[in-house]
Amino acid sequence: MSIVDVRTPDPKRFIPGATGDWEVVIGMEVHAQVLSNSKLFSGASTEFGRPQNSNVSLVDAAMPGMLPVINEECVKQAVRTGLGLKAQINKRSLFDRKNYFYPDLPQGYQISQFKDPIVGEGKVIISVGPDRQGQFEDVEIGIERLHLEQDAGKSIHDQHPTMSFVDLNRSGVALMEIVSKPDIRSSDEAKAYITKLRTILRYLGTCDGNMDEGSL
Repeated sequence: MSIVDVRTPDPKRFIPGATGDWEVVIGMEVHAQVLSNSKLFSGASTEFGRPQNSNVSLVDAAMPGMLPVINEECVKQAVRTGLGLKAQINKRSLFDRKNYFYPDLPQGYQISQFKDPIVGEGKVIISVGPDRQGQFEDVEIGIERLHLEQDAGKSIHDQHPTMSFVDLNRSGVALMEIVSKPDIRSSDEAKAYITKLRTILRYLGTCDGNMDEGSL
């Protein structure tokens, strides 16, 4: 079975419109929580369902003088995911600060990656169909990059009529941001891509994919 080249416009994929045909072009960013016992830059637990603000270290709370230390297991999990996506593993990888203010981000910035992510270009092969003739087609979706970053905490607005609360249990939890190329051409392909990506992550054991727990 040949792989469909989605980068070349195909009239059968167009959607008719009042002023002409439209081509759907979709790229996706997926945040997948790294399966690890502790957070990306601290030793605090990542266990789901714990009481509010019980999985918080001095690093997560951004106490003065507290310096982040990278979690080796999170790095290994990101590399393992990159290999599963047939992606380039970059020998040089740097972290950057993404500055923004929000109550559930005590540091005032998120530690993320921009210019030098841990994983470079890769690909995911999806199967789409069946069409009216009962045929399936394989489509290659390019992966632009995968980088590691911290998650923020959680703002809670429904517990009091005039006040909001902050739960920092997720603050500092390791995320893999997996960025696809704009190779997706329909909602069916988008669904197939997310399903295939989740299957890969669960098979590799790098993310449990539990969407009800915010893991994906």
